[in-house]
Amino acid sequence: MFNYGMKISCYSDKKANEQKVGWHLAGENISYEKNTVRRDASFTRFYYTLTWEYEFEFDNDAVYFSYCLPFTYTDLRNDIMALEND
Repeated sequence: MFNYGMKISCYSDKKANEQKVGWHLAGENISYEKNTVRRDASFTRFYYTLTWEYEFEFDNDAVYFSYCLPFTYTDLRNDIMALEND
């Protein structure tokens, strides 16, 4: 889906503290492509590489990237309970 516009999930400590923005979608020129590293001895399956560009907004910031929006076990339990109660 990255090749069709899906973005990387990003979290910046400084952006969260200064602008109250938590996890958000970010990144440009995102690409997910097959590379040359083989996954098994049959030489038919390959690994893939995810690449993207990101412009850091703040100096001395801790920035985290995730394949998808992270959630806690508590969030998962609450979602399941809501589905069960529906």
